[in-house]
Amino acid sequence: MKTPEYWQTDSFISKILAPLSAIYGFLTQLRIKLHRSPKADIPVICVGNITAGGTGKTPVSLSLARMLINDVYHPFFVTRGYGGKVKNVMVNNKKHTAREVGDEPLLLSALAPVVVNPNRYDGAKLAVKEGADLIIMDDGFQNPSLYKDLSFLVFDGNYGIGNGKIIPSGPLRETFENGIRRADALIIIGKDKQGLAKRTKLPVFFAHLETTQTAVGKNDVVAFAGIGHPQKFYHSLKEQGFNVLKTYDFPDHHFYSKKELEKIIIQAQKLNADVYTTSKDFVKIPSSLQNSVKVLEISVVWNKPEELLGFIKSGIKK
Repeated sequence: MKTPEYWQTDSFISKILAPLSAIYGFLTQLRIKLHRSPKADIPVICVGNITAGGTGKTPVSLSLARMLINDVYHPFFVTRGYGGKVKNVMVNNKKHTAREVGDEPLLLSALAPVVVNPNRYDGAKLAVKEGADLIIMDDGFQNPSLYKDLSFLVFDGNYGIGNGKIIPSGPLRETFENGIRRADALIIIGKDKQGLAKRTKLPVFFAHLETTQTAVGKNDVVAFAGIGHPQKFYHSLKEQGFNVLKTYDFPDHHFYSKKELEKIIIQAQKLNADVYTTSKDFVKIPSSLQNSVKVLEISVVWNKPEELLGFIKSGIKK
């Protein structure tokens, strides 16, 4: 789904949806309280959020995995595999497609082994069997099927919690207060323009996103994205000096048809422009068309990486 604009304001639409939000919030908390969370044989780190849409969980998960790999851990990702059809499998990025396992698992598998299973405990058992000494859950903060040794909540510093209301009135899966009760720390990407750090006594780790390429020579581009906040991607292109001529927005986790992609590529050719998308979208493009599309790669840069690593190592030993 695309992120509705009324999620950012206390609008009439959000008010009339309030009864549905109350039901959604109640059922979320009920599910969490009624389910027992079995513990895996190895530490589990959850990188989650309390908002729907793109906060940067997957780039954060990748960054934490790199940090831990450099510290001689052997982490596995365990994830739901949103949109995929195959469950309880180790992802093979040379064999599986995004339609089979989901887009984010394919992206994660380029760095470390990935297990796809909506039941995270069963996924964790498979990861242990295959040699993991640490699990990183990309998403799953509200999923009670696996005990978390350490839970991070990731926020976009610019967007914060939107209008502060629960789905469908706003972007929240649960209230901010309920979320931080179960979390161990917050991660804020970008400047904390909404003052979230002041609303909690939990540790807060700050980071920002950096792109790995800038515009050189021909810099006219046509861009498309199927993420929670596509405007963030387009803004990043502009910040790197690209001249964004036209954009195409798609719902988060959208699976592209060949016709949709060819339309974008033909439009770019008419404008004598390059086609750019995100790394998460690129894994869903058929190999026959990938040479016609470029990726704006991003990475997470931490303000205090040593402090963050120390916090993680302390948290998974408790």
